[in-house]
Amino acid sequence: MEQVNPTRTELLKKTAQIRLAEQGKDLLRQKMDALIREFFKIMGSVSQSRDELEAISQDAHRSLVIAEAVDDSITLRSASFATKRHIALDIRGKNIMGVPVPVIEKKSMVQNALDRGYSITGISGRIDEVAEKYEYVLDLITGLAETETALRRLGEEIQVNRRRVNALEQVLIPELRREAHYIRITIDEREREDLYRLKKVKKILERKKKTQRKTG
Repeated sequence: MEQVNPTRTELLKKTAQIRLAEQGKDLLRQKMDALIREFFKIMGSVSQSRDELEAISQDAHRSLVIAEAVDDSITLRSASFATKRHIALDIRGKNIMGVPVPVIEKKSMVQNALDRGYSITGISGRIDEVAEKYEYVLDLITGLAETETALRRLGEEIQVNRRRVNALEQVLIPELRREAHYIRITIDEREREDLYRLKKVKKILERKKKTQRKTG
């Protein structure tokens, strides 16, 4: 505590710092609680999307296996090459409680048979079904990428806020309170010493007055 100046001005300063730190801690706790609510809300959506993705992926794979077994492999391969195309995504951002998260804007990947690029006369309904299911898989993957990224960033921000709250609760505020306590004790001790000296001086002065009266 050698670096602490035990004065009333310093005590007022420490008291204000404690009050400010307490307010900051409360605000951070409120923010963390709100982030946790958003985290669990998104986590429910992510969990549901993962289950849906797993189910449709398995279904799409079964359809592909059937198409490979029944249809001509060359026709299937030609259809797959004909449907290859670039996927255009427009990614922008938004804030959730001050946390930047991505928003992926896109059109649905699912198309009708005429827009897929292959000749519909030489393609069976099974191949169309495979294409449609895998297009839907791409839709789910894109949406899941958005929500999982938001979930990860919210989780990171929650951890940052938790560390800040812990630092305030366990380090800064206790230290400020110890310093304020030290200043109060020092001031009280100094005031008691000053009072003792004043009383002592008063007694000395009273004795001098009495002596002067006797000699006078």
